[in-house]
Amino acid sequence: MDDRIQVWVGDITTLKVDAIVNAANRELAGGGGVDGAIHRAAGVQQLQAACRRIGGCATGQAVMTPAFNLGARAIIHTVGPVWQGGDQDEANLLRSCYSEAMTLAVREGFRTIAFPAI
Repeated sequence: MDDRIQVWVGDITTLKVDAIVNAANRELAGGGGVDGAIHRAAGVQQLQAACRRIGGCATGQAVMTPAFNLGARAIIHTVGPVWQGGDQDEANLLRSCYSEAMTLAVREGFRTIAFPAI
């Protein structure tokens, strides 16, 4: 296995990878920023329907949907914490976002995973 990490600056929705990680909201409803861009590129109706079937995602957890119109095989949605001064376990919740997304990716046999800043 090639264990490289590469930093790339650009539109995550254009990457041909096994999985794209989405910085989602708890409802998986789409929104602004990366989340909105991923929903638009994947196909809003299809992705929202898949997300509704899942029913949401807790902060620090990760869930997966098909990637639909993206060049990726899957979208891994994770919900980062809202910063509240650092005394609400935000660092551990953020760490969990990355860890849970990687756990899903490994379980699925994915080798190329694109992460935005969560």
